[in-house]
Amino acid sequence: MSDGTIRSHVKVGQEVEIVQKHHQRTGELTAGEVKRILTNSPNHPHGIKVQLTTGEVGRVRHILED
Repeated sequence: MSDGTIRSHVKVGQEVEIVQKHHQRTGELTAGEVKRILTNSPNHPHGIKVQLTTGEVGRVRHILED
């Protein structure tokens, strides 16, 4: 699994695990496919913010390798 804090590592169509804003305290992860990358900066210490194909928005914790 790869780190989700660097924007160039995150690609549209990739399978990732994100943490949604309301799950930050518990650390509950949601898996899905990246639809859009919402963070513009090249990196972010808490993870790159993405929208999944399901519409859920959160910060990437892990990039799942195929």
